[in-house]
Amino acid sequence: MASAPIRIGIGGWTFEPWRGTFYPQGLSQKKELAFASRQLSAIEINGTYYSTFKPATFEGWRDTVPDGFVFAVKGSRFCTNRKVLAEAGESVARFVGQGIVALGDRLGPLMWQFMATKKFDAADFGAFLDLLPRAHEGVPLRHAVQVRHESFAVPEFVDLCRKAGVAIVYADSPQYPAIADITGDFVYARLEAGEDENPLCYPEADLPRWTEAAKIWAAGGRPDGLPYVEDGDPPKQPRETFVFFIHGGKVRAPAAAQELIRRLG
Repeated sequence: MASAPIRIGIGGWTFEPWRGTFYPQGLSQKKELAFASRQLSAIEINGTYYSTFKPATFEGWRDTVPDGFVFAVKGSRFCTNRKVLAEAGESVARFVGQGIVALGDRLGPLMWQFMATKKFDAADFGAFLDLLPRAHEGVPLRHAVQVRHESFAVPEFVDLCRKAGVAIVYADSPQYPAIADITGDFVYARLEAGEDENPLCYPEADLPRWTEAAKIWAAGGRPDGLPYVEDGDPPKQPRETFVFFIHGGKVRAPAAAQELIRRLG
């Protein structure tokens, strides 16, 4: 069976310590996205978690990156950081309607991240999943959710996401429990346990493991050794796979992403 594309990247592209470590000395800030998008194959846009942007901004990002590059877009905190998720409809509509579809074929998944204090409530979380649109202005939308409270590690949560066709973000984190169950037609992994003391963010000995995991995900399989809630393999189908080195070891994250791309090449 053929494999789906594997897209490797980082969170954002504006970070001062990357100047001289990832970005060449003297590169102007306005050229950083153009440079980063030619070294990596995906970037998670984090600014959308905090602010809204105009369609022209998304168009500018789209036109700056090369063919085949993909942005994941982090959902607004006004949608996810609330007591009653079922009441997020207006905020979700505002977020989706701000112009993200102007990214065109560079638009990847929308990633909705929840606070670590948010506990699983089946009815309320199911209502939130129902609010996520499958398309906007004729452009298909895909969704992933990152939950960070141990109460989500139950079959009911996994089943809700699977029925909704929403991917559960697998986060390799030193702080939060992880759920590796595959529930969508793509895979979204955040590798958050890196450290700046490691030249490649993660210990070099760990990189073969993530290289193999990415290959297995893209081929439709389920890597061994990850924390699953349910037993059994997912339906065998190639899945576009996103792997982001993010948060932990941020200074070294671009080097890790480039090394993983090299190993997968």
